[in-house]
Amino acid sequence: MFNKLVAIEPVGLLPWAVEALKKFSRETVMFGNIPSCEEEIVSRIGGADAVLLSYTSSLSAEVMERCPNIVYIGMCCSLYSPESANVDIRYAESRGITVTGIRDYGDEGVVEYVVSELVRCLHGFGQPAWSGEPREITGLRTGFLGLGKSGGMIADAMKFFGAEVAYFARSEKEAARRKGYRFMTPDELLGWCDVLFCCLNKNTVLLHEKEFSRFGNGKILFNTGLSPAWDAAPFREWIDRGTNLCFCDTAVALGDSGLLAHPHVRCMNVSSGRTSQSFERLSRKVLSNIENYEKM
Repeated sequence: MFNKLVAIEPVGLLPWAVEALKKFSRETVMFGNIPSCEEEIVSRIGGADAVLLSYTSSLSAEVMERCPNIVYIGMCCSLYSPESANVDIRYAESRGITVTGIRDYGDEGVVEYVVSELVRCLHGFGQPAWSGEPREITGLRTGFLGLGKSGGMIADAMKFFGAEVAYFARSEKEAARRKGYRFMTPDELLGWCDVLFCCLNKNTVLLHEKEFSRFGNGKILFNTGLSPAWDAAPFREWIDRGTNLCFCDTAVALGDSGLLAHPHVRCMNVSSGRTSQSFERLSRKVLSNIENYEKM
């Protein structure tokens, strides 16, 4: 049992899960707003030995060094790799601090967002039809940068509606091959597809000047990640061309809030993965991580 567990910011746990947390710690403190700076994070943690946080704050090595009692950090958000995490995983490991994260809790909502926006774009619902006349997803060439859980789910949805599917990932996936999805190099993929879905880990950038040049004009770009999948300058040049469209659900994914009003950017600035069902999945996975830690 922890001596003190602190959620340094809102972490998305449902009320029943917050109540369940109390059995794991002698004292539980839940903060209801996002800390403004590292000094405030240090103050909130104090002498706690367990910390919870979401994706809106970070735990640096400096913070952990100043909070030497920490033995457990629960990320109530996605953890894919040390490089993309908002916790300094390497430092935590060097200090024997256990860091857990969760995955696959908001993907369903993201898939629904993509399908909804793409259908509206192709059919011209509330906007000019992309190709000048209403069309279906059927026969659309859809390309994917990254084919993890969410990317795979979007690809399956595209296939269901009759689109062609191709992708680039770190390696070819046997399950994708069996579904008929074509593995391509980035250069091949960008020259082939009509619609590109960037489904990459946070802070992963694959689209540079050369890639946007290869992608060309008259294209649709979706970014479903938690950060831009592109360099800012070539993206701005690409989106300024009157025949391209970019869809992001949040300004964080877009990378530049100044582009929210751009006529060729479609951004609702609402996280499509934050649904009532996703908070249920998140709550259960966060508690499961703590339970597994207690059994160690």
